[in-house]
Amino acid sequence: MKLIKFCTMAVAFTMSAQVIHAQSLPPLKVGMMLPYSGTYAALGNAIDNGFQLYVKELGGKIAGREITYVRVDDESEPSKATDNINKLIKRDNVDVVIGTVHSGVAMAMAKVAKDTGTMLIIPNAGANAITGPLCAKNIFRSSFTNGQPGYAMGEVAAKKGYKTAMTITWNYAAGEESVKGFQEGFEKGGGKVTKMLNLPFPGVEFQALLTEVAAAKPDIVYSFFAGGGAVKFVKDYASAGLNKSIPLVGPGFLTDGTLEGQGEAAQGMLTSLHYGDNLNTKRDNEFRLAYAKQFKLQPDVYAVQGYDAAQMLTIGLVATKGDISKKDEFAKAVVAAKIDSPRGPFTISKAHNPIQDFYLRQVVGKENKVIGIASKSLADSARGCNM
Repeated sequence: MKLIKFCTMAVAFTMSAQVIHAQSLPPLKVGMMLPYSGTYAALGNAIDNGFQLYVKELGGKIAGREITYVRVDDESEPSKATDNINKLIKRDNVDVVIGTVHSGVAMAMAKVAKDTGTMLIIPNAGANAITGPLCAKNIFRSSFTNGQPGYAMGEVAAKKGYKTAMTITWNYAAGEESVKGFQEGFEKGGGKVTKMLNLPFPGVEFQALLTEVAAAKPDIVYSFFAGGGAVKFVKDYASAGLNKSIPLVGPGFLTDGTLEGQGEAAQGMLTSLHYGDNLNTKRDNEFRLAYAKQFKLQPDVYAVQGYDAAQMLTIGLVATKGDISKKDEFAKAVVAAKIDSPRGPFTISKAHNPIQDFYLRQVVGKENKVIGIASKSLADSARGCNM
């Protein structure tokens, strides 16, 4: 009995010490470096909303620490990225940075984070190098690697019997890696990508490229665009009449958060992504209801990725009792966790990228409806990661 009493007192003392420790820590300063203007503004706002929602569900604190936000508009401009993140770290003294959408901006952010040891959680940008040569114990991603959704869509296109494909994207890292992912999956299944077309980011003059597609007559076209560019491309593709004879497919970013603007032009399109509008699970339904109540908007994949970035931060901070400087313990906890996401449970690879299911979705009305699994438990290659 004395032993039991002693153990109970010891546990109570330990828990009290943890609470006192958490209360003694200052507020956690979170730097939100996202696009709040321009082509990707809606994406940046959705990520911010999702992150805030999870923190609100925790009562406004993570591991006992109050949260304060410092926001900077990265403008999706790589040339400003290094200065922007350095200001957050050196001037604003943030404890962690959440960002961003544009892969070129994220690459610059990852280099600074790796050099300074600052905790960085990337809620969208899928640049392969971030979980490849630039991987680090303090850098995590809650989204995907650029090649993952493309690879999944390539597998689907090959299984459907298409033999030739062309690709169209912006000439930047995200687009190039996405179409290469599609090429790898498609050609592994017996197809052939005959030509890869591109234009400078964020250009939206597509007519010359569409004329080239019409002349070549491939069996299928894979395209990577997002935000306002995705709206215009899908509408231009349909206006050219190409959607009647050459199916247009892509990663989910082509139609996520853009269906309102795309309207009839997007109907019936197939995309692959790690989220969809009708998963109809208890976890997702609760998330969607809470998001709609809070923001008077329907959530999309960007909101989910922001929400899960907050989940990952919480897992690491709980394990370190709110001390973000304990990077080894933080990383060990996140990699060991099974994250209960609205997208479905997923885990984090040793390179700190999600291992997750990619869904096959079809545009029906204003929804990206899940109609199957494009690729199960897909992990990125993490080529060049020596962590």
